[in-house]
Amino acid sequence: MAKLFLGTSGFNYPHWRGRFYPLELPSKDWLKFYASYFPTVELNVTFYRLPRPTTFGNWYEQTPEDFTFALKGHRQITHYKRLKETETELEKFFHHVSHLQHKLGIILWQLPPGLKADTKLLADFIAALQAHPLASQVRHSFEFRHATWFSPQVYSLLSLAGCALCLADSPRWPKVEEITASFVYIRFHGSQKLYASSYTREELKEWAKKIKHWLEQNLDVYAYFNNDAQGYALANARDLLDLLA
Repeated sequence: MAKLFLGTSGFNYPHWRGRFYPLELPSKDWLKFYASYFPTVELNVTFYRLPRPTTFGNWYEQTPEDFTFALKGHRQITHYKRLKETETELEKFFHHVSHLQHKLGIILWQLPPGLKADTKLLADFIAALQAHPLASQVRHSFEFRHATWFSPQVYSLLSLAGCALCLADSPRWPKVEEITASFVYIRFHGSQKLYASSYTREELKEWAKKIKHWLEQNLDVYAYFNNDAQGYALANARDLLDLLA
């Protein structure tokens, strides 16, 4: 049976105190509280910096046995090295995140807006993932932000490797609903204002229809709200969960 993994992009937002986290709750307990409402979280922090292995171990301990982490690949790999000669960086990244153990479910690789399509570059990077003992055991999704990546050649490459094309809903970047894997990966950045607008009930109903359809096709669905302003992500995620109940 297909599974739904629905949550928010990140959990450690100070402006969520009072909106979601009780005022008296220490920030060290926020993840445990979050995990009592949502079965998964996408961590953006791993794009900007790589927490210590012990931090990942603590996150493992603070969450239920069936909780799932989605991690964003580090920018050193995607933006600075631009997927080239990343063996050292991949080794360090996966050494740290391995402390999530079986709760590590999927990695999102977000490519920079200025990086144009290069199928050999992508194929070589995917081959490096497939050759790594841990990377080869988890799922991968690619979020492209240059329009040239949205082509049959790229879709075919992703499909052969079992990687998902990220469906990034936003007013700025291209969005194509092409399914290339046995799972779907969706990022809700805000349909009207980037990171800063709430989805309407009607918009969520439309997404619920699509997600139900994919689940009925036996496709697992990972969906994360990245519109954290004003706590919109929390409200939208909870509303979408209700619609899919």
